[in-house]
Amino acid sequence: MAINRLTWKIGGKAGEGIMATGMIFSQSCSRGGLHVYDISEYPSLIKGGHNNLQVRVEDREIFSQVKGVNILIALNKETILLHKGELVNGAGIIYDSSEVIEPKEINDNIRLYPIPFNNIIKEIGVQGIMKNNVALGASIALIDYDFGIVGEVIKDNFKRKGDKIIDENTRAAKAGYDYIKNNFKNDFEYKLEKTGKPGRMVLTGNDAICMGAINAGCKFYAAYPMTPASSILHFMAAQERRFNIVVKHTEDEISAINMAIGAGFTGVRAMTGTSGGGFCLMTEGYGLAGMLEVPVVIILSMRPGPSTGLPTWSEQGDLKFALNASQGDFPRPVLVPGDIEESFYLTQVAFNIAEKYQTPVIVLSDKNLAENHKSTDKFDPKKVTIDRGSYADPADLAASLDTTFFKRYKYTENGISPRTIPGMKKGIYTASSDEHDEEGSISEDIDVRIKMMQKRARKMDTLAKELKQPELVGSQDTDANADADITIIAAGSTKGPIKEAMILLEKEGIKVNFLQIVYLNPFPSEKVAEVLGSAKKTAVVENNFSGQLADIIKEKTGKDVDKRVLKYDGRPFYPEEIFTAIKEVVTHG
Repeated sequence: MAINRLTWKIGGKAGEGIMATGMIFSQSCSRGGLHVYDISEYPSLIKGGHNNLQVRVEDREIFSQVKGVNILIALNKETILLHKGELVNGAGIIYDSSEVIEPKEINDNIRLYPIPFNNIIKEIGVQGIMKNNVALGASIALIDYDFGIVGEVIKDNFKRKGDKIIDENTRAAKAGYDYIKNNFKNDFEYKLEKTGKPGRMVLTGNDAICMGAINAGCKFYAAYPMTPASSILHFMAAQERRFNIVVKHTEDEISAINMAIGAGFTGVRAMTGTSGGGFCLMTEGYGLAGMLEVPVVIILSMRPGPSTGLPTWSEQGDLKFALNASQGDFPRPVLVPGDIEESFYLTQVAFNIAEKYQTPVIVLSDKNLAENHKSTDKFDPKKVTIDRGSYADPADLAASLDTTFFKRYKYTENGISPRTIPGMKKGIYTASSDEHDEEGSISEDIDVRIKMMQKRARKMDTLAKELKQPELVGSQDTDANADADITIIAAGSTKGPIKEAMILLEKEGIKVNFLQIVYLNPFPSEKVAEVLGSAKKTAVVENNFSGQLADIIKEKTGKDVDKRVLKYDGRPFYPEEIFTAIKEVVTHG
């Protein structure tokens, strides 16, 4: 019997409450002290199509989804046909007893739990749409989990809809629970038990980005909805009054970035968010922020391209785009969080960099990180110290005898010039998209151009000295192994499945090091070159077709990696896929 280790999946048509039911299951497990990780899949349709959500549960911290499903809740027969190949031996299917399942359609080692959803719904007098909760309750009974916890989570999720809705959803879940207990033996192989260690949050990367932005003092957010960045807009709008934030749902992405630039110009911490197609529209504004030296944070949440691509799926195909977007040379700091915690803390670091270095900053995410939930400990809101950068002293400005415009773009050794904001006495300057002199006046003078380009470029040199270098780690965040068989290099959400794969590889006697690139620009060239030079074998793992990170490593260090482990079908890596690929490299080269 397997205790506190299973993968649960629910599937059905859009509109059947797939996501809501999955979240209740995730939250219920987390509230019982267990660790959870969930991943949702849905087509880019306004209505219809097959939706599913998978929840992995264990009593240790987990970092990604895995192959193999132990419980499948099928709200329609299509779900069984689509996912039967994922079921492990001894797995169970909870399904509507009105659906006919032929023995040839499933493995002999799969256990069937037919439930008369419609009859139960009629008997207890609730809405037909609540069959999802009947199925939820049935799965809770099957794994012998505490129904009281589930009831509390249902109450919390539906409290805004009133007592009647809470009661109906609870009764639906309890009816499914009771049906399993009364009609089937208690001999299902997989069970969950409370651990007595509740208190973790269940968040997405987008949730964490928003929390980080709010903690950093963001007071303006503008965006046009675009999957998978849309939920940032929803989250920020919901917190608008509580945290005194101005949130604008703009008519397009051009307006979004221009509004954010305007807010940043006035001294407000501002952010915008989009995906690749929306960022295409933002690129002219992105360059404008670079020329004006205005701080603004841009969340670029990747999805597969080109063009509309796969709107609701995941990929890491925009790394080079983020590094080179907009014309000309200007500072382009790019930060790449790899998990929920880093999404929270690095967003705050992005705001600090934007203001201190007076430049636009990109936080690069993807659908896998943006929308999947993971249980995590509470964040430390004081871990990142807020740095508002260099502002001119109002008293010094007022006492100044200088009657000319303020030298907003003054040549400095580190490239950072003092700022003023509108309303500061004697702080007037010209803010132009053209090249300009120290006061902002448009200039095409050769010496001015050279000095101003060099001034802006010096910011990146200064920033590079300030940033923490990537750390080489072994499995489960232990110290790196000096005699590791292979070193994996990656950036972003591949971190989770890599960490899980490292555990599998260690069990096979394969020693692995992992180097995570968090700052894509400025790139840690010396550290990466050092690691490549000392490693026995190297592999880059990334969710794109061409191996963009490997190309960047080659450009910045002059060194090749031994293997590019790539996936570009719109789905994130499974740890098993990385395990197989890395084992092959170590074994056969």
